[in-house]
Amino acid sequence: MDTWKLEDAKNRFSEVVRRALRHEPQRVTRNGRDAVVVMSAEDYERLVAPRDLVEFLQESPLAEALATDELKLDRAPDYDRDIDL
Repeated sequence: MDTWKLEDAKNRFSEVVRRALRHEPQRVTRNGRDAVVVMSAEDYERLVAPRDLVEFLQESPLAEALATDELKLDRAPDYDRDIDL
């Protein structure tokens, strides 16, 4: 991701947009601090689009570990309890 000072981004806005359209978000700073990110509408829509739970879990970094049994989860023993009815 390229970083632009606000003044440079204003002077070369067409280039900032052109780069963003190539799926390369552009960071713009103001007074030395991050201010905004310019990105393509397509990238933005993909970023904010709702995903269903199955898709989310399939894309999770843990999905491969779960599928290959590499993820070991130890559970605490569950002891019996008396219940008053």
